[in-house]
Amino acid sequence: MKAQSYVNGEWVCNDENSLPVYNPYTKEIIGEQFQATEVDVERAISSAFATKKEIAKIPSHERAAILKKAATLLDQQKEKFAKIISLELGKPMRFTLDEVARSVETLELSAEEAKRLIGETLPGDVSSRGSKAIAVTFKVPVGVVAAITPFNAPLNLVAHKIGPAFAAGNSIIFKPATPTTLVATEFVKLLMEAGFPKTSINMVLGRRDAVQQIVKDDRVNVISFTGGLVASKNICKLAGIKKVLLELGGNAATVVHHDANLVKAAKMCARTAFSNSGQSCISVQRIYVQKSVLNDFVNLMREEVQALKVGDPLLLDTDVGSMVDENNAQRMIDWVDEAVSMGAEVLCGAKRENAIVHPTLLLNPPHRSKVVCDEVFGPIASIIPYETIDEAIEATNNSEFGLQAGIFTNQMDLAYKFAQSLDVGGVVINGTSNFRLDHWPYGGVKNSGIGREGPRYAIEDMTETKMIVYQINN
Repeated sequence: MKAQSYVNGEWVCNDENSLPVYNPYTKEIIGEQFQATEVDVERAISSAFATKKEIAKIPSHERAAILKKAATLLDQQKEKFAKIISLELGKPMRFTLDEVARSVETLELSAEEAKRLIGETLPGDVSSRGSKAIAVTFKVPVGVVAAITPFNAPLNLVAHKIGPAFAAGNSIIFKPATPTTLVATEFVKLLMEAGFPKTSINMVLGRRDAVQQIVKDDRVNVISFTGGLVASKNICKLAGIKKVLLELGGNAATVVHHDANLVKAAKMCARTAFSNSGQSCISVQRIYVQKSVLNDFVNLMREEVQALKVGDPLLLDTDVGSMVDENNAQRMIDWVDEAVSMGAEVLCGAKRENAIVHPTLLLNPPHRSKVVCDEVFGPIASIIPYETIDEAIEATNNSEFGLQAGIFTNQMDLAYKFAQSLDVGGVVINGTSNFRLDHWPYGGVKNSGIGREGPRYAIEDMTETKMIVYQINN
């Protein structure tokens, strides 16, 4: 398989800038990617800028039909795309098939939103100066949207940027994560087959230099970035006067109160802490459990975690595959070692085999340990006891992140208090932090980002409001 940049309607192949693509589970070379040069990136930006007015003129119903066709084609090829993701990322097929299904849904939602770019009629006579005036507002595309995407959901998070951007009538510069360029290449091919205009999308493969070149260019109107905090700060420094949409990290908490269904809570925490080897911004990382049920929950949770099947991502019964690479896998072991040295107890896991880290459950690590205060982004979850719900609220909020949180309780008033008191973008009641539907607004506060994803909400930031005023003659 080959991953190539797509610039001004042509596939670009620079032999001197090629890199092997490895399967992190088997360590085998499964493909080759060709990095874009500085000249390629400049051509991509120029192409996107030159074509933006042409894309904006495409009627909404045509953009909707193209997106719908893309969704249909993707649904027809779901096994192919799921396998590519599993090969590139080490993510189990049961989850990559789900990701493809969600990507189909995201494209369908974007198609629907293309027909809902509505404005308002505003009477002027609210003001004494406007008795003979009326204003009408329209949603118009911003122009050029840069979509910079991560590796952990390399199809659906791409659909969440390209779908709304095209639905709104923008041209797009797409920069996928380096570890997952094969699926990105196949997706762009599918979009062309679906009827996307050849120059509506430019894709460049590369690392930091390519991102910086795109971000600082004044011809780009919106930066939509999903990734880490350090990169986002660099983007903000370079971007200048343009919209920057950031979907960043988290260290999500889920609270288990004494009156919860402990069996359900343990099962859901185990499943949503370790899917995709914990490589999700809303993966369950901190589990706060009321002391009166701590021992019961620990036993249930350990049993559920140990029952997870670890192994070959291509097998449909695998629960946990590999991490994206061995460096990140070793980081998990280092963080566990640090937590243990600070007093944490290992309940299970803490074992690495190449890029696989077995699901790891810790008990009572201190707040200052990395597994609690930083974003793990891997298969480690920590159980931490609390006495009162106020203590759990304080602990959950004691983070530089604020993406999502969950709580298990049968008390509606307590659940409401918990939800209202948290500094996060979303709260799941009787569920874990790791639950998202693609039409809902998704995003966080504090260092978890700026703006919201979900086609309807992303389009708000990928359009401008234009006003036309009519002066009424006597």
